[in-house]
Amino acid sequence: MHSRTVAELSAGLAAGDFSSVELTRHCLERIEANTRLNAFITVTADTALETAAHADKLLGQGKAGPLTGIPIAHKDIFCTRDVLTSCGSRILSNFVSPYNATVVQRLSDAGMVLVGKTNMDEFAMGSSNETSWYGNCHNPWDESRVPGGSSGGSASAVAARLVPVATGTDTGGSIRQPAALTGITGLKPTYGRVSRYGMVAFASSLDQGGILAVSSEDVAIVLAAMAGFDPRDSTSVDEPVPDYHAALNTELAGLRIGVPQQFFEEGLEPAVEAAVREALEVYRGMGAQLVEVELPNLALSVPTYYVVAPAEASSNLSRFDGVRFGYRSESAKDLHELYRKSRGEGFGAEVKRRIMTGTYALSAGYYDAYYLKAQKVRRLINDDFRNVFAEVDVVMGPTTPTPAFGIGDKTDDPITMYLNDIYTIAANLAGLPAISIPCGFADELPVGLQIIAGHFAEARLLAIAHSYQRETDWHRRAPAGF
Repeated sequence: MHSRTVAELSAGLAAGDFSSVELTRHCLERIEANTRLNAFITVTADTALETAAHADKLLGQGKAGPLTGIPIAHKDIFCTRDVLTSCGSRILSNFVSPYNATVVQRLSDAGMVLVGKTNMDEFAMGSSNETSWYGNCHNPWDESRVPGGSSGGSASAVAARLVPVATGTDTGGSIRQPAALTGITGLKPTYGRVSRYGMVAFASSLDQGGILAVSSEDVAIVLAAMAGFDPRDSTSVDEPVPDYHAALNTELAGLRIGVPQQFFEEGLEPAVEAAVREALEVYRGMGAQLVEVELPNLALSVPTYYVVAPAEASSNLSRFDGVRFGYRSESAKDLHELYRKSRGEGFGAEVKRRIMTGTYALSAGYYDAYYLKAQKVRRLINDDFRNVFAEVDVVMGPTTPTPAFGIGDKTDDPITMYLNDIYTIAANLAGLPAISIPCGFADELPVGLQIIAGHFAEARLLAIAHSYQRETDWHRRAPAGF
């Protein structure tokens, strides 16, 4: 059963080929048998089986929807009622949420079965899933390598076929980058398309919830249940949600694909470029037109992001003070020391680095020089995409400059680590939807093709990805032994 997609599992449940309890138990057994991947922080076995039994009743009564009885894992950044929500941090290692995030609640209402919470970089700050308080996660294609981050646990779990689908969040590439490094499909929707209520904030103007699954068809099915306006989220956009699944078979005739030269410059590994170029030729063979375009400010996206995101993080993480919830130092003698020690002991090195960077950028005398200037450059990056989308329908290129790197290879060099997101960050700064799909291998490791579209064009994006996955089987490849 674990080799089936969400669409295939949904059809199997509807046909009575197996029950949700059988499917859920199978997933739980696979999770238990593969703990060495460290993909999960929490496994909710008992409640999962109870939910699955209820789903089977609905299936038997003919009251089931397309997601009823399908197991799912949530990134441990989404609040889940009565379940640990740690954000991969010591400072939240004892926090049990009293409510569900909107994403969690909507997927629960759709009948999905929560089997657990996945490992992640602490507070989503990282590109390799090595900053987690619970230890690094492993890539099932090569367990000595990272699965990418920050949604590395979700990516690893889906790639190893422990679960058919998982949620993630993407602030600068944290869904697409791990999807590329583990050979699965990962979508970051338009900013505001998916509610951020109950999703613990890292950088509020950049964070967006999304999906990691085997195929774009699976993503389309799940996105339909996740997306939509939420009055509890002030950044949620009241935009109609289309039928993503029905739009998957849109023809590509006349499709114009923008290929920015900035995506193929120094730093891109030749084997990755070869796989991406080959994917572009598949699209050409399907009738699409390839058009060279310019994103002149792309090189500024990384420095812009690493001013804006830490600045917002320094504000968002100020709530973790050791007083109201979360970790509290036991050795503090007064209130000042309580704050200092609780944060000093509770936050990891990368989180502290970003808080300090962000606080500096917002401090008196530096706000105009750094934060305000970064916001102006962000506008230029947005304008670049607006100009490009006046000429083409989508932009394509590599998701990452290299395949998965070794655990520990970049932990001592933060700048090199940050550059791994060089192709993904711009879409977050512009609030655009983007997807990564498998398009081949480099040194026997997966390579991802990134597709970026205009605001709220997820239906088109998924259809374009689906057309490629009808022609190829890269997304069907699973790591040996899984």
